[in-house]
This record gives sequence, C-alpha cells and structure tokens, in this order.
Amino acid sequence: MNGWVLRPVAASDLPDMQRMAAASADGISSLPNDEGKLRARIEASLQAFGSPDDASGEETYLFVLEDRTAGRLVGCAGIAASAGFFDRFYSYRNEFVVHASATLGISQRLHTLHLCHDLTGATLLTSFYLEPSHEHTPAAQLLSRARLLFIQAHAERFSDRIAAENPGLTDPQGQSPFWDAVGRQFFGMDYPQAEAVIGGRSKALIADLMPPSPIPVVLLPAAAQLALGQLHPVGEVPFSVLMDEGFDADTYVDIFDGGPTVEAALASLRSIRHHRALTVQPGASAGPRRWHLVVRPARAAFAAVLAEIGETAHVEDLPALTPRIGETLLCTPLWPEET
Repeated sequence: MNGWVLRPVAASDLPDMQRMAAASADGISSLPNDEGKLRARIEASLQAFGSPDDASGEETYLFVLEDRTAGRLVGCAGIAASAGFFDRFYSYRNEFVVHASATLGISQRLHTLHLCHDLTGATLLTSFYLEPSHEHTPAAQLLSRARLLFIQAHAERFSDRIAAENPGLTDPQGQSPFWDAVGRQFFGMDYPQAEAVIGGRSKALIADLMPPSPIPVVLLPAAAQLALGQLHPVGEVPFSVLMDEGFDADTYVDIFDGGPTVEAALASLRSIRHHRALTVQPGASAGPRRWHLVVRPARAAFAAVLAEIGETAHVEDLPALTPRIGETLLCTPLWPEET
C-alpha cells in the first residue's frame, strides 16, 4: 500500500487523464472524454491549488492517484467547491405525502419527486475513477477519503455540507429508464443525446424545461420506478466508500438518470470525526501500529498516502511523503474503531 500517492493533478498528466476519461466515459460525465475540456479542467485545478487569493467558490480541484510501483496514474477524483456556483444545482427530493378520505376509510402514502435546488452551494465530490485492477483494494479508500481531509484542512474554501452524485441505471444501449419516463418528455432527446448536449454543464438547462409540480412516482412506468435511486454498477466502489463514511442516500436523486445523490454534514463523516493532527518526529515509531490515511494538508503541496503508524508520526514510517521533522500532518484510521 505504500506505493500509492494521491496528489494534485499536473499539466503533464494530460495523456493519463485522457486515458482515464476514455475508460470512464459511460459512468462519469464530470470527467469529459475531450482533450480541450480536460486541459481546461487541469488548468482550472492548477489555478485553484496555486491561487494565493481568497476563494470565490467557483474553484474546482482535481487529484490523481499515482502507483509509483507501476510508474503510472491509476485513478483520479475531484472537488467542486460550490455546487451550482454559476446556476442553481437541481435534484429531485424524495417526499412522501399522505392522502386520506375519512368518508371512504382510505389512507395512502404517496411517493413524490419534488424538483429542488436544496444542494446549491454544497461542496460536490466529483470525477471519481479508479482502474478496475485497483477497485477492490484500499486504493479506493485513499482516492475518495483523502478529499475529505483536504476539505477539512481548508474549510474556509468549502461548504460544511458535502454532496456527491452517483450514476443511475442504464440499459446495454445506454438508455436510462428514468430519463425516458421523465426528462425525455420535456427535453425532446433520448438519454445519450441529452448527455452529449449537457456534458459537464449545469443541469439547470434541463430543470428549466421540467414541470415545477411534484411528480407522483406511481404514475411512472414500472421500469422507471425500479430504476429510481438505483446505482449503475460502475459507481458501486465509490458509492460504498461514501456509505461507509456516513452519507445519506435516501433524500435526493439525480434529475438526469434518477441515480442517488448523497449528502452529509462534513463534521458527521467518519474520516473527519476520527481525524487528528500529528507532528513528524525522527526515526521510526515504536509500539502498536495501525493503517491510516495520512495527508500533508498544505494546499499546493498536498499529498496523501496510506501508512502503518502508531500514536505518533515518524519519518521512517512515511517514505512516500518524505516529510520534514516538525511538519504537521493530518491522519485518520483506515478502519476506525467506532465508539
């Protein structure tokens, strides 16, 4: 596990980013399979990490996971400081309304979808991709959870509410049952066309054409009802990490494909509740050691690794970070013991 290092994306990473975007194109719209758009994403990230100015909220940060043993990039993940910075960030909110008739003696609990922008301004976790060969290793934990410690370390740049969209179900032809039942009726395009038109742009373009009235789920076709809130297999790994962190997946769904949109207060998440600061000491640590996610929190020099450490941090325990004696790091247990 010592061969993985998460760091900010660099301009020289463009070829690897193109390779990963091509591999993840069917599941992650926020990682565009387009050289010009990727170059712009990288440039925006470099500016966000390097800017000495106060944050405005429009910043986007992109991290890459480097496998130094193999000498290549194997994953990436991003953060959008403020969802809906340029337009409101729309979702469908699940609500349940009770309809009753005393005369008929009937009471029904009706599931409805309410178009909302509750999550506008929340910090958004984006662009997760991990090579299939690494999906069932602790690399997924490092790639996803290190972002939370970065947010914690630079809290003035982010919201205290965190959200993440997750891909919904599509069929082998790329069609979305939920989009066919809802979005297509008002947007006039099938799912692949709409995805190509919208790309990484604001979904306010779609929301402007959607009906503002609540949608009774019972009126949707059976396929759309079954797909609502369900996860595409491509999203299972990052979704499972978010669920372990303590995100709520029951309240919101994506207006595009009906996939689950998760959200939580930053302070409630497992990595944040168990994190602590460490001052690097010389030599190697003694006594019981456990696996931790350890980060150098400095914005421009940010880096994160998995390391087996004790109660204190020592230089010899963190070779991939090459820390300085006296430097302050942040860490959180890889598998915390809940109390």
